[in-house]
Amino acid sequence: MSARTTARWNGPVATFFSNMMAVAFKEAALMRRDKVLLGVIVAQPVMMLFLFGVVLSNRPANVPWGVIDRSHSAVSRRLISEIQASGYFLPVSSVASYDAARKGLHDGSMLAVVVIPDDFHREALAGKPDIQLLLDGTDPLSSARVGAYIRAIAARLDLRREPDASSGPPLKLRPRFWFNPTLSDRRFLLSALGGMLLTNVCLSVSCLGLVLEREEGTYEQMLSLPTTTLELVLGKLLPSVALCYMVLFFAIVGPGLVFGIWPAGPLVALLIFTFPFVMATLSLGVLISTLVNTVAQAVFLSVFFIMPSFVLSGVMLPYQLMPDGPRQVGSVVPLRWYQIGERRLITRGGGLEDVMIPTLALTLFFVVMLLIVKLRSKPRLA
Repeated sequence: MSARTTARWNGPVATFFSNMMAVAFKEAALMRRDKVLLGVIVAQPVMMLFLFGVVLSNRPANVPWGVIDRSHSAVSRRLISEIQASGYFLPVSSVASYDAARKGLHDGSMLAVVVIPDDFHREALAGKPDIQLLLDGTDPLSSARVGAYIRAIAARLDLRREPDASSGPPLKLRPRFWFNPTLSDRRFLLSALGGMLLTNVCLSVSCLGLVLEREEGTYEQMLSLPTTTLELVLGKLLPSVALCYMVLFFAIVGPGLVFGIWPAGPLVALLIFTFPFVMATLSLGVLISTLVNTVAQAVFLSVFFIMPSFVLSGVMLPYQLMPDGPRQVGSVVPLRWYQIGERRLITRGGGLEDVMIPTLALTLFFVVMLLIVKLRSKPRLA
């Protein structure tokens, strides 16, 4: 190739790479000054390392449980004390009847109920000890793990320490799973599908609201309107509520048509209960938009919040199995309360009275978010 041809090709190629590197240097300089973006990039792997290394666990912890003890014998008391001493369970609750046990499993105050028959002591002496274990099957993983641990404890119970006890087979456990007899993982996951989809949609839509207004130069025009801060925020949120209910429609109809999983509770209750969750999550997105200056920062912060909320809320793995600390932190995530109420309505067939506490928690979260947004926005709206 001649020197003239080489120079002709080197000129455009050199110019191309020179221009490209100049633009890359400018973008790197802008990124280096973006402390929010760099902070999220550093914090996200640390957060995920903590969540997957410490928080997620299949080992039961602080499991609420109850006992129907109709035997009131030394053997039954020793069985209860052995289960309590395992360290996996909260202090036992005494349950008077099957109806009370079902109510405790229905409202989530208990995950397991041990039923000890009145002839348990006599059966233990005869070498045929037999008890029943009632489990909340709404969460297949939790119920299976809890049942396995109680079964292992019962199998280790040495009834031969009792006077005149037979050296027959170990204690037999008869498990019964309520609300999800087949322990279907599909039912567990799809019952919280609406919460996961709504979290994605709410944060994706609302976190960009004020940021886009500032970047497009229409923020000042919006401030000139005769509206207060709350009127402005609520006005920007209301159109998104309709969009969220469209998403909820697909989250209900999809599992119903494809897998035959329809809400066991009243649909009206689910629609009413969804409103405070949508408003709480949308207001969280608005708060994110007041904390950032660019769309990229808003997107990174919303993504940074979505994945931990999935883990800490209990939609993917039961929050009852989480250690102290992360489990309490997850209680400030709106999705935690929504998935609790959603599963009570869809899987357990509950009504509005069964989701009153989650509704109050979500409403309180929404009010707190509005107050923070108002304080954050006041200097900019003055």
